[in-house]
Amino acid sequence: MVDLAGGCGLNAGSTHALPPKLNVLAVLPVRLAYHQQGPDVSHDVERTSRTSRASPVQRALWILRALSDPQVRRLSDVARATGLDPATASRLLELLVAEGFVTRDASRRFGIGPEIFQLADVAQRRVDLRALARPSLERLVEEFEDTAVLTLASRGESVVADIELGTFPIRANYVEIGTRRPLGVGAGSLAVLAWMPEAERAARTRLGKAQCARYPRLTAEVIGEQIEAARARGHALFLDWVVDKMGGIAVPLLDYEGRPLGALSVAALSERILSREAKMARRLKEEARRITGAWARRALGD
Repeated sequence: MVDLAGGCGLNAGSTHALPPKLNVLAVLPVRLAYHQQGPDVSHDVERTSRTSRASPVQRALWILRALSDPQVRRLSDVARATGLDPATASRLLELLVAEGFVTRDASRRFGIGPEIFQLADVAQRRVDLRALARPSLERLVEEFEDTAVLTLASRGESVVADIELGTFPIRANYVEIGTRRPLGVGAGSLAVLAWMPEAERAARTRLGKAQCARYPRLTAEVIGEQIEAARARGHALFLDWVVDKMGGIAVPLLDYEGRPLGALSVAALSERILSREAKMARRLKEEARRITGAWARRALGD
């Protein structure tokens, strides 16, 4: 079941297993010199010297690197992993929490914050998904005659990055490049949200009250149900929620860790989607594999 919390907030989901990739914090150019060793005076002296020479920025980066380990969650864990004294670690953690790079729950357990995910997004998008997706958008329109859309996630929202307009007379003219919506609102946006790892989803997808008011039919419970349905069927359907008799079908574009880079979708009359749902879903998945395969080859420098 999806776990929902706080107004329109979401704490839902499950991870999507794919072959491993570099840790999200690999975008940060720092190494943590930490080794689990027994008592060793020379080691302690060396470690003390290292921490005393380190700049505040280096110490903050050590903390971020340490928090990428799921076993490092409490202040004592962070201090032990980084070699910082608890007072220094606590002070830096508070600063990182204030800036959104670290989260802290009610039990004072720390974790990676949403700003880190944003940095990872920037690093990943050095390879332009729009250029890679353009041929796929054109092929989808040629086959289905309806508008094809590339959606990317950006700071807790979805943004339409590219569109190929359909040739069918009745088109989804409410979608245009640059359109931004809360995650979960729209087919591509829902696909991005549904395939986010649980921790990232919880950190990045809390809808504010003002955003909720714009979409009164999309309660937290409704979005949670849509997430579960999308993951069960393997693609997202978003029909009649924002515009009556219109909607979209979408699949996520997943990186080599299984996190969504964005989504590929077709927007059309709801009846046109439902009558061809299986074929559309199959073709979207085929094109998504082409895009992410090309992205992975370029991102890895092959």
